[in-house]
Amino acid sequence: MLLAVLFMTIREINQSYNRITGALESRELKEAFDHLQGLIAGTQEYVFQDRMESLQDTYKYMLQYRVQGVEDPMQEEIYKQVISSLYELADEVRQKALLKDSPLSYYSRKRILQQTGEEVTFSSLYNVISGISVAESEGEIKREARQCMEDSASTLFYKIWTSFPLTTEEVVGIRRFMDSADIFPDTKCLVVSGLTLALQNAFDREKLELLFNAASGTEEMEVRVRALVGILLTLYIYRKRIWLYDFIGNRLYALAETSPSLEKTLRAIGMRFIISRETEKITHRLQNEIIPEMMKLSSKIGRKINLSDEFSLEHFEEGVNPEWQEKIFSDSKLEKLMSEYGELQFEGADVLHSTFIHLKNYPFFREMSNWFLPFNRKHSMLSKLQERGNAGISSLLDTIASSSFMCNSDTYSFYFSIENLPDSARSVIVGQMDAESAELMRQSKAELQDGRSKEDVAIGKYVQDLYRFYKLFPGHLDFTDIFTLPLDFHNLDILKPFMSGEECLRPIAELYLRKNYFGDALLVFSRLLETNPGNELLYQKIGYCKQMSNDLQGALDAYLHADLLNPGGKWLTKRIATCYKSLKQPAEALKYYQRYELLSPEDLSVQISIGHCFLELKEYQEALKCYFKVDYLDTSDQHKAWRPIAWCSFLIGKYEQARNYYRKIEENFPEVQDYLNAGHVEWAMNNAKGALSYYKKSVAKGGNDWNKFRDLFEQDVPDLLNAGIGKDEIPLMLDAIRYELS
Repeated sequence: MLLAVLFMTIREINQSYNRITGALESRELKEAFDHLQGLIAGTQEYVFQDRMESLQDTYKYMLQYRVQGVEDPMQEEIYKQVISSLYELADEVRQKALLKDSPLSYYSRKRILQQTGEEVTFSSLYNVISGISVAESEGEIKREARQCMEDSASTLFYKIWTSFPLTTEEVVGIRRFMDSADIFPDTKCLVVSGLTLALQNAFDREKLELLFNAASGTEEMEVRVRALVGILLTLYIYRKRIWLYDFIGNRLYALAETSPSLEKTLRAIGMRFIISRETEKITHRLQNEIIPEMMKLSSKIGRKINLSDEFSLEHFEEGVNPEWQEKIFSDSKLEKLMSEYGELQFEGADVLHSTFIHLKNYPFFREMSNWFLPFNRKHSMLSKLQERGNAGISSLLDTIASSSFMCNSDTYSFYFSIENLPDSARSVIVGQMDAESAELMRQSKAELQDGRSKEDVAIGKYVQDLYRFYKLFPGHLDFTDIFTLPLDFHNLDILKPFMSGEECLRPIAELYLRKNYFGDALLVFSRLLETNPGNELLYQKIGYCKQMSNDLQGALDAYLHADLLNPGGKWLTKRIATCYKSLKQPAEALKYYQRYELLSPEDLSVQISIGHCFLELKEYQEALKCYFKVDYLDTSDQHKAWRPIAWCSFLIGKYEQARNYYRKIEENFPEVQDYLNAGHVEWAMNNAKGALSYYKKSVAKGGNDWNKFRDLFEQDVPDLLNAGIGKDEIPLMLDAIRYELS
């Protein structure tokens, strides 16, 4: 009962907060003040009362001047200031109210740190971390000292995460970490991640300013990348209120002036988050298609070449014809699947998530801060294995850490899985991996030569680290999963000046298109069209996105515009015809199908489509010509023309011809509609008994669903009447069918 009251209270606090922010988003400030007053009263946090009343007085005066017609050049700024201050006050009241009882890890950690607040300060943490860092830079330090530095860095992360709002003293303390040459980049990365995570809990101008400082004022690439990711996530999460803060636009323009490649970096970050949408799909495919296919292939090889225990690997390599192995691969889907896997990996897809998803249960990952640590083989928990005399592990870890295919979190997982192996198994694996080290390094160099910069690699690793935290951290349910959001940074108004060039937008649009995110692709292609209105391909792709989103008229309009710019393309001509056909305009569709026929006379599918257009236009003889042509030329065993020939024959009264074709269809996988149509033919030939038999088969084929059968039957009533069936006979036949079925 106590828990029910507790959670009801927490829910009410959050509901009240949501009402406040909702009112502010719709600019209903009176309502926002009323809800804020209720939240303050309900939580009995009256320390905020004076601030709220001061804001309300300011707003009332502004309204009074506005009503009186007094012109004030500062009025807009005052208005924005009132709204932003209301947001910030609501954030503070909510946090204060939830701090006492909320079970979320944020508030639990905040309560713990408050108990040691006077002992643990940013200044004391700096003294410990910088002192040990300097000592390590001058030589080896004891494992205990490194562990002390790591524990202090973890405490620093939690302190940044839970400090809200930052005081001037705290801002100075954090800047000291970021500006100091004595602090290692690993610690600075942890600071940036702490700021990013804190901003997702509540907006704090000072934290965002610190991220901008880190993005512009550091030469350490990984720190800068993490800061930019944090900025983009913050701008997206608070996209409905960032218009209130002029400093954000100013900082972005300043960043663009000092970073000529900013647009390229923002594009890379955006594309990484788009690619992350595919992670669960890739995981599913690996677990359900690629890996099972590999297992089947392994068994198949064993059967084909009679592998047994006494056959060594050398015997296999020397004694087996390589062509046999190639034949085995070509006989399976594996070659195609592995090719697709390689393309995904090159594109930067997270193909290792499925491999490491079950390797996050080590004690290391119970500490939240460790999910954001750059990989460092000097970490105290890694040194345990090295102290056992495993010299090979050092070079192996260096190779893996320097490669692009494994993120920091997975590299730690790899280490811990190696550590838990028996010594003999570990030695074998390390030896095998050492043999592959040169190949890994070669692949990394090749990727860099192919255009994947170190910055791209760092972005990819950090996004994957974030993905694992939000999906796999034991307490991940305490956090809003950012990867359930679209994260289309390029669509944020504040970022459009920095993500508007074709070099930036086109790769994003093409990525959306490849991954079948047609709505997202359409928005970006439409933006590109604004600056390049004569581009035929853009109209084609816009049309395709609209067609795949079921906006057929919009698709047709775009296709016709593309055809106007450059007529005659086969793909475009067929798309236009298909749209006209789907829009029930067979006459227009016929024109384009016939145009396509001139371009590709061997395409039998187009002959079928032309026949369908004639059929809809009730030009049955012309339709039959097309269908017979397809039937004559079709060498496959699918017999696609049989059904339209049979139905068309029925419509023009060639019942014997229709009967012959339906009997052939009956011998080759008949469907519900086939039996129904065959029944119509028999009835038209005065064979009511035969018709009744076919109708019963149609009902049975449809799962004995009478309503479904009746709907199909009634659609054909006009054709039955044209075939000479009396109107009064139709209900009698339906009753006869029902009696037979019963």
